[in-house]
Amino acid sequence: MKRITQVGISGVLLAAGFTLAVELGVLTLPPEATRTFELVAQAWAFVRESPEMVMTLVLWQLVLLYTLPVSFWLYEVALYCWHRSRQRSRPRTEDEVIWPLDHVQARILTIDNQAVVQETVDALPPELTDVLVVAEVPIEIDGAEVLVVPESFTCHARHKGRAVEYARLHHPTTKEYVLYLDEDTQATTLDGIPSNADIVQFRERPVRTGGLLPYLAEIHRIGFNIEQKAFQFQKVPFYAWGGGIAIRRTLEDRVTWDEATIVEDSVFTWRAVLVEGATFEVVDVFFENQAPPSIEAMVTQRRRWLTGTRSKSSLLPLDYRVLYHFRDIGWAISVFGPTLWAISLLTYLGIPLLSLQIVFYPKIYFALSSLLLGLVYLWSILGLAFYREQPVIWLVLLVLTPIVVLVHSLGALFGLFVPAEEFAVTTKVADFVTPDDDLEVVIEEVTETHPND
Repeated sequence: MKRITQVGISGVLLAAGFTLAVELGVLTLPPEATRTFELVAQAWAFVRESPEMVMTLVLWQLVLLYTLPVSFWLYEVALYCWHRSRQRSRPRTEDEVIWPLDHVQARILTIDNQAVVQETVDALPPELTDVLVVAEVPIEIDGAEVLVVPESFTCHARHKGRAVEYARLHHPTTKEYVLYLDEDTQATTLDGIPSNADIVQFRERPVRTGGLLPYLAEIHRIGFNIEQKAFQFQKVPFYAWGGGIAIRRTLEDRVTWDEATIVEDSVFTWRAVLVEGATFEVVDVFFENQAPPSIEAMVTQRRRWLTGTRSKSSLLPLDYRVLYHFRDIGWAISVFGPTLWAISLLTYLGIPLLSLQIVFYPKIYFALSSLLLGLVYLWSILGLAFYREQPVIWLVLLVLTPIVVLVHSLGALFGLFVPAEEFAVTTKVADFVTPDDDLEVVIEEVTETHPND
């Protein structure tokens, strides 16, 4: 943040000095630059003279930029429902084969978090006997073999990608599938690989580990992530979750992990599907993992997600690349959603912060922004229904949804303007809050957040 502030101050001082030099005749600009400078000056004069017009134009742009990714989400849900209705009437196929656990090797990735990894290994079903922990430093884990990645090992891949590439090369397996788990993934529901696809994506259920807002943001995100169910019917999945993904061994050996990226799971999936023609399926088997413990950790995580996928979006077909950029922009500008909704609502109630009448079709603007707000609440409701949370959590999330959206999107906005350069590890703990824990903690936090309510 300090660096951003310094850059901002430096930019202002530089612009002021540049303007002064031009006005004093110290600096002479070429005709093209002079024309550009005049246009900028005219634009700034328009902003000062018509702030309401500028503000309403900005609001319309925000609404339209947000409408495109939301419309695509609705398309994905409709696509899944259509395919789902067709599948119910057809006979069972070979793609629905269940591979037993003796055809699976589990690989758990960590740096050095011995306590958390031990809990993850203990949660695995006893039928899964081939368990490999890939670590950066020596640790001792009961019930699993530990493979330490030496510092001397080099390849194009970095961070987690480098670790799994080392495991692929130096600890090969003959099993049909390699199941990758994060250090905190609790695969208690695993009883086999319920698909014959080349890449089998399990789904996640983040549990609370610290702050209330990050946990609520995860519930909201899981509601939105219902779109994953449509990925297998599209040209390429938009993203993958590496904390619970099974990959056919022969496919992994053809694609490899040797690609420089900070989102190795999504990038591997893109390369496998687009280059090798791999099949992909999302299955309704949920693994628990840990929600970020703090807002800062969540912002860092979201920033890495957006930066990593944007940096490798050139792998995607042109139409998906364009759509991906609009999705990223829509996610980032969600930060301004609460302000947009508040302005629209107050204007509708007769308390205008600015006049929307100067905008084309103000009624359409209000209706569209209200529809978008309704879909945002729908994602919270879908997440809550999936979690089957206590009534107090329902109440808290529905009240705080605008704030949750803001917090969830901060990392995307940050990553859009200041891309992450390195992989940041989200802290995981051995003992965390579970849905059965006392809700007095939640009530106490809500009271502290709104002491005057």
